[in-house]
Amino acid sequence: MQKITPFLWFDGKAEEAANFYVSIFENSKILGVSRYGELGPGPKGSVMVVRFELGGQEFCGLNGGPHFVFSPAISFAVSCRNQQEIDELWEKLSDGGETQQCGWLTDKYGVSWQIVPANLGAIVEDAGTEKTDRVMKAVLEMEKFDLDRLRRAHEAA
Repeated sequence: MQKITPFLWFDGKAEEAANFYVSIFENSKILGVSRYGELGPGPKGSVMVVRFELGGQEFCGLNGGPHFVFSPAISFAVSCRNQQEIDELWEKLSDGGETQQCGWLTDKYGVSWQIVPANLGAIVEDAGTEKTDRVMKAVLEMEKFDLDRLRRAHEAA
């Protein structure tokens, strides 16, 4: 059992969202579903909590009602091995949502994601202000990350 589990609040779409995420990420599955009983607050038999795993990380989705919504103040960063993985995740997660600057997107459920190259931290931390500035300029001009463009900015003399 992992020590910390992200718990996501949905308005009636926890199971739908969990199934959507599980269909996108490798090494993912639904772990269990609990349903409301007589005491609610949801309708008897409706999904209360769905436990699911994405890439080996456990999550819980709660159908808690319309009281709270997601904010970009919390996001999930997904480290991608290559451009193909960036492209696939970007396309699937942004479908029905909104894309934003610097590899950020909000999916159709309102959850914020950062679809980033696995080596982005190393590239930005690599050296000198001039190189870092070139890379950051390229990052700030992108929505979806373009690894070739980042590489060129990093390697420019």
